[in-house]
Amino acid sequence: MTPAARTRRGSSIVWRVASASLLVAMLAVAMLFAVSWSTVERSASEALAATVTTDLAGLIDIHASSGETELIRRVADRKDVVNLEGRPAHYLVARGDGRPIAGDIRAWPHLSAALSEQGYVTLTGGTKVYARAAKLAPDLQLLVAREYAQDRETLSRLTQIFLGVGAAIILVVGLVAVLTARGLARRIERINEGLRAAAEGYPAALESPSHPGDEVDELARQGARLLARQAQLVRVQKHMSDHVAHEIRTPLMHLDGRLAAALEARPEPGGKGALTQSRSDIRGIVAMLDSLLDIASNEGRRGDLAGLAELDLSSLLSDLAALYEGSVEEMGLTLETAIEPGVTMLAERMQIVRLVSNLLDNAIKYVPAGGRVSLTLTQGPRIIIADDGPGIPHEDRARIFERFARSAGQVSQPGHGLGLALARAIAQRHGLMLRLADSARGACFIVEPEA
Repeated sequence: MTPAARTRRGSSIVWRVASASLLVAMLAVAMLFAVSWSTVERSASEALAATVTTDLAGLIDIHASSGETELIRRVADRKDVVNLEGRPAHYLVARGDGRPIAGDIRAWPHLSAALSEQGYVTLTGGTKVYARAAKLAPDLQLLVAREYAQDRETLSRLTQIFLGVGAAIILVVGLVAVLTARGLARRIERINEGLRAAAEGYPAALESPSHPGDEVDELARQGARLLARQAQLVRVQKHMSDHVAHEIRTPLMHLDGRLAAALEARPEPGGKGALTQSRSDIRGIVAMLDSLLDIASNEGRRGDLAGLAELDLSSLLSDLAALYEGSVEEMGLTLETAIEPGVTMLAERMQIVRLVSNLLDNAIKYVPAGGRVSLTLTQGPRIIIADDGPGIPHEDRARIFERFARSAGQVSQPGHGLGLALARAIAQRHGLMLRLADSARGACFIVEPEA
């Protein structure tokens, strides 16, 4: 079974990079807009003030050189003229108490002529202007004003342009960021897939660098070196384990044969002598070596579909349960089954028999008389073997699937602590996982497809 497509965990680098790029683009556009708007607004205000001041200075000169009558005539001529900037002009010639003499402004605003004040004011009728006042004589004062609606329209158009251009810039930056981040994420995900496969025991290889010199390809190169080194160590370990097991097993079998011949020549009374016990010990060691070889074989074939065939799991477990019923009843136990029909899988029949038998034997061994053992099969396939025995201590649960692992309550029992390790190796060889589930009483082992 090969690793399936997996849902990425946590936040993706695509969205983190895209979000960061969009945030930077938005801040840059906002800062550019603020600087541009401030510059244009300040320039417009300065130009407006300069226009009003120049016009006022010209009228002051006319009054100084030609008198009040000429000033009034000139104001009357100017009030209907729009300057080159397109800002309509407004004037007021008034007495010292603010009574109008000439011009189109009806009332004197809150600007001091004596102090030559200037600023933004609203005239009678709601017209907004920038105005400046001047004292021409003890009983004569002048006000010159310009409308600034055109400046506000210019700033409004500038805002609209920036919004459109800024949105386009942000969209382009976001698109480029997403495409770039996706490419980076795909490359990293390929590395992760190779490393995940290697970590789970599947054959794995990392792609050769496609962008020589960058950090991701350097990571791929180092990962490939690590996987190659790991594969070499696994091969060496497997070769040594198999070789040592075979080398030890062969002389032990020869020794067992010689002991058997010695027993035939000189039988021991009651079959409890040293030679008989030696043969029993040798067979135990050989069985242990066989289990180690089986574990190594199954681990080495993990993900390999060779030798697997369609297996009617429902029929197999039903037959296996029937074989166990007699011995279970003799021990004063109850075997309960709930086997769903029609459950099939790709499997090696004898290995599945060993897997389930190991779990059933393990349950039967530790359940006291009057206890219950259950065997359940559902689609998936999902096999559950539970009992109401003493269970497995919490402190031992983390290591029960290790080789030679035995809990405190199992030390006095025969065996080498390889049964669950072998069961897990067989399960993994078939793309299944074996786990110990929480149970209110006893132990509950579940065999199901790997996530």
